[in-house]
Amino acid sequence: MRDSPTGVLLAGSPTTGLALADLPRWHGVLVVRHRDGRPVEARVVAHHRTRDDGTRDWLLVCAVPGSSPRPRADEDALMHWGFLDSPCCATSVHDTDLRFRRSNRAAQRALGLGEEYLRGLRITDVLPTASARDVERLMRRTLETGEPQHVENVARAPGEGRQHAWAVDLYRVQDADGRVLGVASTGHDTTEQHRARQRLQLIAEASTRIGSTLDVTRTAQELADVAVPGLADFVSVDLLTSFEAGREETTTGGPLPLRRVAHQSVLPGVPEAVLRPGDVDVYPESSPPVESLRTGRAVRRQVTRAALPAWVAGDPVRTARIRDFGFHSVIAVPLSARGAALGVAVLARHRRPEPFQHDDLVLAEELAAKAAVCIDNAWRYTRERRTAVTLQRSLLPQRLPEQSAMEIASRYLPADARAGVGGDWFDVIPLSGARVALVVGDVVGHGIHASATMGRLRTAVRTLADIDLPPGELLTHLDDLVGRLATEADTLGDEGNAGDVGATCLYAVYDPVTRRCTLARAGHPLPAVARPDGVVELLPLPAGPPLGLGGLPFEALETELPEGSLLALYTDGLIASRSRDSDVDDGAARLCRSLTAPAASLDVMCDAVLDSLLPRMPADDVALLLARTRVLDASRVATWDVDADPAAVADARKKAVGRLADWGLADAAFVTELIVSELVTNAIRHGEPPVQLRLIHDRTLICEVSDSGGTAPHMRRAHSYDEGGRGLLLVAQLSRRWGARPGARGKTIWAEQEIEGPEGEGQWN
Repeated sequence: MRDSPTGVLLAGSPTTGLALADLPRWHGVLVVRHRDGRPVEARVVAHHRTRDDGTRDWLLVCAVPGSSPRPRADEDALMHWGFLDSPCCATSVHDTDLRFRRSNRAAQRALGLGEEYLRGLRITDVLPTASARDVERLMRRTLETGEPQHVENVARAPGEGRQHAWAVDLYRVQDADGRVLGVASTGHDTTEQHRARQRLQLIAEASTRIGSTLDVTRTAQELADVAVPGLADFVSVDLLTSFEAGREETTTGGPLPLRRVAHQSVLPGVPEAVLRPGDVDVYPESSPPVESLRTGRAVRRQVTRAALPAWVAGDPVRTARIRDFGFHSVIAVPLSARGAALGVAVLARHRRPEPFQHDDLVLAEELAAKAAVCIDNAWRYTRERRTAVTLQRSLLPQRLPEQSAMEIASRYLPADARAGVGGDWFDVIPLSGARVALVVGDVVGHGIHASATMGRLRTAVRTLADIDLPPGELLTHLDDLVGRLATEADTLGDEGNAGDVGATCLYAVYDPVTRRCTLARAGHPLPAVARPDGVVELLPLPAGPPLGLGGLPFEALETELPEGSLLALYTDGLIASRSRDSDVDDGAARLCRSLTAPAASLDVMCDAVLDSLLPRMPADDVALLLARTRVLDASRVATWDVDADPAAVADARKKAVGRLADWGLADAAFVTELIVSELVTNAIRHGEPPVQLRLIHDRTLICEVSDSGGTAPHMRRAHSYDEGGRGLLLVAQLSRRWGARPGARGKTIWAEQEIEGPEGEGQWN
């Protein structure tokens, strides 16, 4: 029980359905005893409170029962002036014809007219705008249905030129008998909330639109596109020329050269721009762009027609643009990332009448900070990609070598910027005996590491091919090399590349004399061959493991290719790039179909194959090698068996000279005699029978001597008192190049000579 202003609490708490201890507050009617002893009903509000000492009790409050009410006139005046003088809520009352009857001062200020002008007009008479027509339409619906309506719109305040956002509520007014009297409208100025939402929306939009690619120019353009028209009427993005060149520019003083990278405007064609994208201009020290770069902070400036800024005084073109388009407010924001200045973004207004505010400055800084990180990432990626592409292209064949065994065309397409430069490569290697080797490979991964690994493998293949290793044995040596590279990466602790060194490869050798082609693959896609009779197939090469696994053999396939057969070697990006839904088998089938289409040349066919199999932006690198086989005419090859008798050397020389005469190469007879003599003599003396001599008239004159011995020849420097040992030295001096290659049984020593005159005209079919 507790004392109250009027008496003592008599009744307990009424039943509420909930325990009072669980309620933070209670209200209801209680009966109390007045001081004079009579009971009085009081409307009570009870607060369940906790004291400082932790104890809880109830505090009951109520208006004094029985006190005299405020005079009616005072109450009417309070309600009247409370309505008319409300500074925050713009309230108007409209009759059943939707005409203004009364408006408070907030409504009059918002509408720009006094009540004497408003009374009798409709909202569309005061504001002939689309938003006003929408409000009037909703007012009529409220009048007819009695349903309250809520509408939000943005309108330019009359006489201000500044846009305001309003939240308007409409409800029907009726008397106690239910008679409809009209419609009341209440409006709240939500401009600040609206602008806050716009800023948040712009930031959210920037997070998805800026940095969508790793392209510097496009990223800068995305910044300009996001800021216009949401924040500015015109935006330019300029980068320091030193940043583009990879140098660190000091911004402590003096003018700075900037290159225009992107700009955007609310006007079509960006007519306000003084520079075009790519142009370079030197900005004076006092200009906002240089000031923002020097201080590292955004700069906000107001521009008036009467007092143009000093930094444009010496630039008549900029002065004219400022006056013609009415620029009145400018923000310059530095673009900085990782402690380095990249450039500056300039935002300007000339269509919006309101100048930039502090909140606009903060928003511009946030957009610029995000864009700067994206631009820096894009530039770093672009620089690395350019380095990788340059490295990769320098490691690929700049032009195909001259050879006669095959007509060859090639294509290499790097992946799009998102995937990065890969490690695909191809090569064409002329071999001894008029043969040619074709190589296509693919290194795991992308970037500089993949390009560097590709270069090492390509060099290794050329070295192994130079010693004429068979395809299967060559891949075995290459597999060992990849394993060593992986071990080196693990040993050096290269986290980005450790365990990620691997490759696939296909190696083929074609002999135009025998028409035989020997192929082996290491985890690489099967080659396709289109034969002259129209049959197209994937050659059934044994499935070798990818390079780097180690310990597994590589089996070769030898097949005969008729003259005019078309051989297609490629990387997996060609048959797996069309879409995620298509599998490799489908891509291989489409490749086979494309090889049957007629084409004017192999170059044209290469382009047709790529067009039919690849999307516009391939997700992986693609290497393609098309080779059409030729056959060396039998009349251009001469073969003799030589007896294992030193006396047979003279006969071998005689036969060789006679065949040179038939070929019209009598000028080469003297050198050929010496080479034949030395090679045949060595085969008889140091090799094992049978011994065979073969001359091939190709672009060069090739002399080959084969025997069944396994002893590899080597050149040595003979002393003055030695009777022999000078034969191979003599061969090396007389020929363009020479070497030895292993065979199925024994070896072959060969030497090539340059020949004058027509290079075997009519020798190729």
